[in-house]
Amino acid sequence: MGCVKLLNTIGITEICTGRYKMSEHQVLLANPKAAFEEHSEEIQAAIDRVLQSGNYIIGQEVKTFETAFANFIGLNHCVTVNNGTDAIILALRALGIGAGDEVITVSHTAVATVAAIELCGAVPVLVDVDPESYCLNPNLLQTALSSKTKAILPVHLYGHAADMPSIMSFARRHGLFVIEDCAQAHGTSVGGQTVGTFGDVACFSFYPTKNLGAIGDGGAVLTNQSALAEKLFLLRQYGWRQRYVSEIQGLNTRMDEIQAAILNVKLPYLLHDNNRRMKIANLYNQNLEGTGYFLPTIREKSVHTWHQYVIQVDNREDLSVFLKQNGVGCGVHYPLAVHQQPAYHDRLNGTKNLPVTEALIPRILSLPMYPQIPLEHVKIVCELLLLWQK
Repeated sequence: MGCVKLLNTIGITEICTGRYKMSEHQVLLANPKAAFEEHSEEIQAAIDRVLQSGNYIIGQEVKTFETAFANFIGLNHCVTVNNGTDAIILALRALGIGAGDEVITVSHTAVATVAAIELCGAVPVLVDVDPESYCLNPNLLQTALSSKTKAILPVHLYGHAADMPSIMSFARRHGLFVIEDCAQAHGTSVGGQTVGTFGDVACFSFYPTKNLGAIGDGGAVLTNQSALAEKLFLLRQYGWRQRYVSEIQGLNTRMDEIQAAILNVKLPYLLHDNNRRMKIANLYNQNLEGTGYFLPTIREKSVHTWHQYVIQVDNREDLSVFLKQNGVGCGVHYPLAVHQQPAYHDRLNGTKNLPVTEALIPRILSLPMYPQIPLEHVKIVCELLLLWQK
């Protein structure tokens, strides 16, 4: 392959089989620092406010964020925790799910989803995903149902909603709890209803690269049920209602005031940032439609918030190397399904019936996606993808 003249207006002189010459920037897969820089004055002021207050754990910043985020999602109660994994653990424990109970979920997810189930002593039972949404396929729930099934844990992956109306219908028929893993779906909706508001409990992560990200770890559990919320509040801090008096066995999984203060700054910008992600996704779609790449799809009546923009492609590893050689970051979410990982291999229920998951894993590739990415960088990625096909 020879060199190709490309986009000289933004500083690229040519693309070769090696690295293209870009005058100032590389194209990053994600860039949480950009979100900080965009709101740096507000964030610095918020951090200083906390430091000056002398109250660093579960103070006014946490309480303010819990109220604001509950209002944003459309639920009555929000309990902040240390991370998204702990959010799932607390949700399961608050629902009384433990040793021997079965929880239906997926293998195409971050390992935290399955790990949290096992850390509660429960048994994950895996079903396959829908080939278009990459989320739990509700048509397969019946195959995983047993007398030990207590809950369904759907994952809203990449910013796309799982088929919650169908999942909730099945759960109601069989008396099952539903815990929504919304770690990648802040503001996603289906049928005009925000994800997190369908099930008994919603679990969120505020990892720095999430649509709503802290500058460190953070998570939250949300519910409309007052009794459940009260139990969650107890569980997150040693089972305390009164300091140093444990009413139940709890954990130490508190969000600190600095992270809450940062989230209080960033939450008002979340809808705007999600809209910017949508604009970026539309630009990818416009440039790549009909080119042979398998592009993301959106279920009818769903709002996708584009935590990731994920394509499918043959020879994924070759393309990944080509993009990285030419200065473009890309990733795989995830390179192994949970049941394929050494810690879980050959010991999880349902692993014999995951053909869609296993077909996806070697083909998926995440392209650069974050609200502040210059649109010129998106065009560079698209040009490289088209060039690679030649």
